[in-house]
Amino acid sequence: MENVPECAEPTLRISHTHFPVETLGPGRRLGIWTQGCGLACAGCMSRHTWDPLGGASRTVSSLLGLWREALARGADGLTVSGGEPLDQPAALEALLAGAVRARAEATAPGGPAAGREIDILLYTGYEQEEVEGDAARSAAVGHADALVTGRFRAAEPTALVWRGSANQRLRPRTARGWARYQEHLARTESGPRLQMVEGEGDVRLYGVPRRGELAALERRLRRAGITLTGASWRP
Repeated sequence: MENVPECAEPTLRISHTHFPVETLGPGRRLGIWTQGCGLACAGCMSRHTWDPLGGASRTVSSLLGLWREALARGADGLTVSGGEPLDQPAALEALLAGAVRARAEATAPGGPAAGREIDILLYTGYEQEEVEGDAARSAAVGHADALVTGRFRAAEPTALVWRGSANQRLRPRTARGWARYQEHLARTESGPRLQMVEGEGDVRLYGVPRRGELAALERRLRRAGITLTGASWRP
């Protein structure tokens, strides 16, 4: 779903935001999850982000305000996931271009993040050729330091860090991206890959779970007398 009215400030339909996220890229990061996904991968843990009319509409400038606040609070990076961010390519391009400018300001001498290495990571379910073959998508990803590409395939589990299935690829795009992510391209991890954050009346899970990790979490909660309702990974 594209939502960029002519002659108006660009807006992005988003599901939610959170800082700090510690399970979707290196360090402590601002996470922005877009709303709306036409790919609808079977087994997705974030079905609540599929509906393009869900979530809320936010101006790019308000999201950049969150990014500047996160930079001032020590953010190591920005991660944009979804939903499917590239279903809103023009607004996403505006967001990421602004994020690059805000990063430059913050890391300049005298800025709140002076001298720090800070990256921008974008998740998309589209394959690399689908991104490169579409001018709007290609323009949007031009501002990211690294991409995670490819549809989630529940039948192809992986222990590769920050990826949900073995077909997905972590792709550095810039010199900063290579410096930041090269050591992680083949890195695996065996421990929990989810960050749990309690909200007002709900619990949010951030990260890319291992196969069986969500079911194990539910079993532990049941033993503690807690039953999840409305879990986002259930049809």
